[in-house]
Amino acid sequence: MSFYIGPHKIEHPVMLAPMAGVTDRPYRQLCKQLGASYAVGEMLSCDLSLLKTAKTRFRMNHDGEPGPIAVQIAGSDPKAMAEAAKHNVDNGAQIIDINMGCPQKKVAKKRCGSALMAYPEQIKAICQAVVDTVSVPVTLKTRLGTDASCLNIEDIAADAEQAGIAALFIHGRTQQQKYTGRADYDLIKAVKQQLSIPVIANGDIDSPQKAQRVLNYTNCDGLMVGRAAQGNPWIFKQIQTYLETGQCIAKPTMEQIMTTLYQHVLNLHQFYGQARGCRMAKKHIKWFSAQLPAVFQSRELLTIDDGHAQLQFIEQHLLSKVA
Repeated sequence: MSFYIGPHKIEHPVMLAPMAGVTDRPYRQLCKQLGASYAVGEMLSCDLSLLKTAKTRFRMNHDGEPGPIAVQIAGSDPKAMAEAAKHNVDNGAQIIDINMGCPQKKVAKKRCGSALMAYPEQIKAICQAVVDTVSVPVTLKTRLGTDASCLNIEDIAADAEQAGIAALFIHGRTQQQKYTGRADYDLIKAVKQQLSIPVIANGDIDSPQKAQRVLNYTNCDGLMVGRAAQGNPWIFKQIQTYLETGQCIAKPTMEQIMTTLYQHVLNLHQFYGQARGCRMAKKHIKWFSAQLPAVFQSRELLTIDDGHAQLQFIEQHLLSKVA
């Protein structure tokens, strides 16, 4: 069930979707370790003047991460996008992913992300400029269109393939929907039928059984799991095993969940520093805790603002209960 993005072999179809503020290097490493075949870095602006900011430096850090290293860039100007792509390739990117899927207002108001779906000629120009500038594979992440009256993914997909895009990732919602309603796989299926490059489905894939149904229906090459992996990075191996064997593997034990959480929080502290790492860890603590009985869900832990105290609390009050 493997496929290729350019020269890079993707061993199985279950991939981690990029999520701003979530899929940083520690989280990508965790998900790859627990079964994700591929992961894309957090969205980077094509504005190279932002390179000196701490946020951008963290997002560009792929030290020690297993390849292929995929970097996602966002912007609306073809020349600026091409320059950003080249800069990232010069700094180790092995695949460039163009973001035309983010529905957030602060991105859309700059005519970036999924707002670009309203401007197919601009999309084509961006794809062509980036493909012509870098020697690595270029992929595209999109939605179905801007809203129900503008479902133009089939035309955009055809233009992208013609421009030399190596793979297409499609979230089965419109820009207007953001993350509401249900993902629609009909157009993803139609796009897969018309393209020869890999097509990867994204949106509402939250169980092995759902993954199998989406693959069977769309005939896509791969699947991207996003929100369903928050606090549950074991979902990648669960889906992979089910697709390959039809069997459901056991869910992680409470000890496995708590041990993994502790190590992930520690990794966040080491990556960001204790103060920032402590803040970044809180959402992960909340997500992981949701997988556990109420006795393990501590409001007090979410109020701790000291990194050492945060780890100490997990070790003494949570890990001790399952050891």
